[in-house]
Amino acid sequence: MSASRRDFVRIAFLGGGMAFLGCNAARSAGPTEAAGTSSGTDAFLLSCMDYRLTEATERFMASKILRKKYDHVILAGAALGALTPKYPAWNQTFWEHLGVAIDLHAIHRVVLLDHRDCGAYKVILGEDFAKDPARETTVHTTQLRELRKAILAKHPKLGVELYLMNLDGTTEAIS
Repeated sequence: MSASRRDFVRIAFLGGGMAFLGCNAARSAGPTEAAGTSSGTDAFLLSCMDYRLTEATERFMASKILRKKYDHVILAGAALGALTPKYPAWNQTFWEHLGVAIDLHAIHRVVLLDHRDCGAYKVILGEDFAKDPARETTVHTTQLRELRKAILAKHPKLGVELYLMNLDGTTEAIS
């Protein structure tokens, strides 16, 4: 029986050692990825905080072949939140996060995802645009285009994609 215990202790020790080495190997890979040399991060997503669209947003990004390949910043109102003079700290947060994503992960495109029936648009602009879908599209399109213009002025090499999501999760591209 003592030989069995000895074998058990030896195997347990070797297994624990291998697990320890595996953890250290995984940890040592982190800084290389953090330096942007092999992060696998392709994009930067700005979306709204609306809980109704969390899963739809993840499905949308997966449909763009970006599952687990994007940095995600969430601001109420998405494009409006990044531009509104009503909350200047949000503007600063957006630009600082975008800069970090560029420096840290060498992202090469920005995905801007607004959505219909957005409460932040109601709060910030003082109007319920969902009552008039055509006007709602126009207002979101204006905000998305303004933010794209500002991004390209600061980072002309980035691609910027604009989308408007419906509450059912379907998404339309904005040109």
